[in-house]
Amino acid sequence: MRDTRESRLLLVLLVAVAFALITVDIRGGQESPVDGARQAAAAVFGPVENGVAAAVDPIGNAIGAVRDSGERHNRIAALEKENAELKAELGSDDRNRNRLRELDAMLKTAGAGQYGIKGAQVVAIGSAQGFSWTVTLDVGARDGIQRDMTVLNGAGLVGRVTTVGPSTSTVLLANDPDFTVGTRMEKSDELGFATGQGDRPLLVQLLNGKAKVKPGDRLVTFGSAGSRPFVPGVPVGEIVRVDPMGGGLTRNVYVRPYVGFTKLDIVGVVVQAPRSDPRDTVLPQKPKPAPTVTVTVTAKPPADGQADEQAQGEAAEQPIRGDAAKPAQEQDPGRTREQNQGQAQNQGQAQDPNGQEDATP
Repeated sequence: MRDTRESRLLLVLLVAVAFALITVDIRGGQESPVDGARQAAAAVFGPVENGVAAAVDPIGNAIGAVRDSGERHNRIAALEKENAELKAELGSDDRNRNRLRELDAMLKTAGAGQYGIKGAQVVAIGSAQGFSWTVTLDVGARDGIQRDMTVLNGAGLVGRVTTVGPSTSTVLLANDPDFTVGTRMEKSDELGFATGQGDRPLLVQLLNGKAKVKPGDRLVTFGSAGSRPFVPGVPVGEIVRVDPMGGGLTRNVYVRPYVGFTKLDIVGVVVQAPRSDPRDTVLPQKPKPAPTVTVTVTAKPPADGQADEQAQGEAAEQPIRGDAAKPAQEQDPGRTREQNQGQAQNQGQAQDPNGQEDATP
């Protein structure tokens, strides 16, 4: 149809009639005057709509499936990623139990020394500052961490904080060659300075060159002024070797640290020092030596009958040698010593080679 004035008037008229029918239908409700016309139209066009829908629905479903396949793939990928993250976060049961033991041991150490600590986890090893022995923690200035704070775990001294960022911090480990801490011997109170030696035992220089120390003796931190960078009483390690005294003013000993620096995970940063020096109370209890079992065996005396049989057997085993087997008191006392010896010699020669006595008188 061409766009003319008549066609436009017809379009306007049709639209007006449609709106009028819609208004009458809405106001009429269930008794609408156009209800009969609607039913007649449904009877005529219903089968046509069903036929068209049956022919068109498979095509529409295929188009929808192609359109939704991309969304489903993205959803599956997101679920797989979320599952992997949950597995990584939860970890294995063995790791969870191990971390629980580390956390429990650290809390016991902090409780024994009355240290106020901030729990942290080691998230990186090493540092961009060089080849020093350092670790990075997941706590920083936002968590109240400051430079020169003591770091420990359930075993003992880990190190001290050297660098602090907003959410992370760097710890210099106690086995680093640039690390030095004041120490105090258990019970004897001998003072010294411990220096790291990498993967070797700590070198401790005792201030008293005549100090009496031995392998197995234990050390703790002496503490610093204002408890920075070290709080007192933190276990350091035990002596494994002692250099002989050379008459010098100091004496060197070698200490195996309690902390395993290659397997750090859960640590605590001491944010509040104890009110008083805990001294040796934080040291673990020494294992008690196993009791020595002594077994005493008592010989049972033989019965009377067995004793008689044993005595008779021993008597039967003794050979009879004639006069030579007689005791000295049975020899003739009237003879001289030389005559008695000669008689014994003659009796010995009278025996045959088989050890039997000569029957000749």
